[in-house]
Amino acid sequence: MIDMDKILDMAIEKGASDIHLICGNKPMLRIMRDLIPIETMDVLEEQDMSEMYDYLVQGNVDKDEIFNTTKKLDMSYEFREIRLRVNISLSDEIPICTMRIIKNELPAYEDLGVPEVVRNMMYQPQGLILVTGKTNSGKTTTLNALINYINENMNKKILTLENPVEYRHKSKKSLIVQKEVGKGRDSLTFHDGVKNSLREDCDILVIGEIRDKETMEAGIEMAESGHLVIGTLHTKSCAETIDRMINFYEVKEQESIKYLLASLLKLVVSQRLLKGTDGKLVLVPEVMVVDNVVAGMIRKEKLSVSEIEDAIQSSADKGSIGLINSIAKLFVDDRISLDLAKAQVEEKNLEILNRTIMQLKIKR
Repeated sequence: MIDMDKILDMAIEKGASDIHLICGNKPMLRIMRDLIPIETMDVLEEQDMSEMYDYLVQGNVDKDEIFNTTKKLDMSYEFREIRLRVNISLSDEIPICTMRIIKNELPAYEDLGVPEVVRNMMYQPQGLILVTGKTNSGKTTTLNALINYINENMNKKILTLENPVEYRHKSKKSLIVQKEVGKGRDSLTFHDGVKNSLREDCDILVIGEIRDKETMEAGIEMAESGHLVIGTLHTKSCAETIDRMINFYEVKEQESIKYLLASLLKLVVSQRLLKGTDGKLVLVPEVMVVDNVVAGMIRKEKLSVSEIEDAIQSSADKGSIGLINSIAKLFVDDRISLDLAKAQVEEKNLEILNRTIMQLKIKR
């Protein structure tokens, strides 16, 4: 018999970020990027996985229908006043589960390692700002830290669309409305939520995930109509983000969308988390401020990812921060190892990384 309370208690006590429950394995915790089994517990069996499902779903008819129809379920769950983001899916027709533990208190913006230029961009009256990165790169934490900063310092109405809602914000200087996306929740889809936000008199719209053309189009329409739109995408670099957005569209539509993006996009921050020399996770930011040079590159008939990367590297005076510069600085500051630094860049850019490291060392 699976003891879910004990598993959750141990995960919280050990500071785990994620919990993995998979049939045929002991419960696993992800701690500082490493997967560690709970050795004191038995290997999970099929009956345990059924009990896990019942524990989390709690007989909710809508959730049960979603899982039985789609073979997956995304939901939030609260345990001892701590929120968890839960995904249940199937493997060999047996439920498996991944849970992300969400800290009750957001870290201070200054402690995240996100550059100041990102926070300053929150004062833009309108436009599109994107926080990007692969899964487990800290996008949600950064996004919510920005929401919290606006909430504490500006008088705005902020509307968020999330699946699920992770951090619960309380209105301070701003008025905050948080909506959960999904069947039986506050909005059926991200696209529906964005379209309806045009009628809700919000100043800032936060889209938890831009995953399709329809949501992208609605977000662009919102930005065009005079709002600030902040969203996330699953991309690994700023340049790739531009490429992904354009490729949401058919070739015949791409010219017009390039001109819209060039005028509406204000900033893209791409981030990754690495294990530092002290064993803690370190944020590696890449920041692209969309100035006239970058806007001109976006409008080009043939988008060049390498040209955009070069423009980011050479636009430090505008607030842009290249990935190589971030990696080099972290190494020089003795926060990551040289091997880890080199593993983050393509082989063709190793010479540039070495040169950047040397330049930073000379400046000191």
